[in-house]
Amino acid sequence: MKTKVWKIVRWGVSLFFASTILAVVVLRFIPVYFTPLMFIRCFQQIAEGKSMTLHHHWVPIDEISDHLPVAVMASEDQRFLLHHGFDYDAIEKAAKRNIEGGKRKLGASTISQQTAKNVFLWPGRSWVRKGFEVYFTALTELLWSKQRIMEVYLNSIEMGDGIYGADAVAEYHFGKKAEDLSRSDCALIAATLPNPRKFSSKSPGSYMRKRQRQILSNMRFIPSFPKEGSDYNPSTAAGGVYSK
Repeated sequence: MKTKVWKIVRWGVSLFFASTILAVVVLRFIPVYFTPLMFIRCFQQIAEGKSMTLHHHWVPIDEISDHLPVAVMASEDQRFLLHHGFDYDAIEKAAKRNIEGGKRKLGASTISQQTAKNVFLWPGRSWVRKGFEVYFTALTELLWSKQRIMEVYLNSIEMGDGIYGADAVAEYHFGKKAEDLSRSDCALIAATLPNPRKFSSKSPGSYMRKRQRQILSNMRFIPSFPKEGSDYNPSTAAGGVYSK
């Protein structure tokens, strides 16, 4: 009996690793048209008696404004081009701040972690989900380039109520295509990312304008986002962690 159970466990574990690795490899090359969060939000809308709204247009990173990767790094993950999925300095700072009892809990999720969560997992804060997030983050960092991670991130992240990705938010909040977003537009979009359902880039208030100015200032210290196969150019950043 124990031998049979052990065989089933080994088969299940092997199937899990094989299927997840295959999924990450496949999504390295094909567009991500739907994510678990998109389906969850649709069900929530129906449960709340609202009409189902889902705006999402996949576009290659070459058709997204060059300012947007810089803006989201300035806002969400300034060391994105330097780390391998986890920013240990940010984790240490967040842990210290949260232990000391700051008014607002400080997070340290990188763009790589957020991409893994958006594409492969469900929202939540349980240790089980966090463990899966670490696993998928490590896989994507191993099997995807930084350019692919950023491309998927900018196409899959929630940027408003029923709005996902750069091209959809560009159309519905700015009346333009993703490649035409200005530096200021991109900073405003990045300012909403802590909570895009609460903060809108379409009708920003004073707090959002303040965040936008902060991000615009921080963008000076982030280098231009490199093309596939290239490294970043430190001369495009005005000092900071990328200066050499």
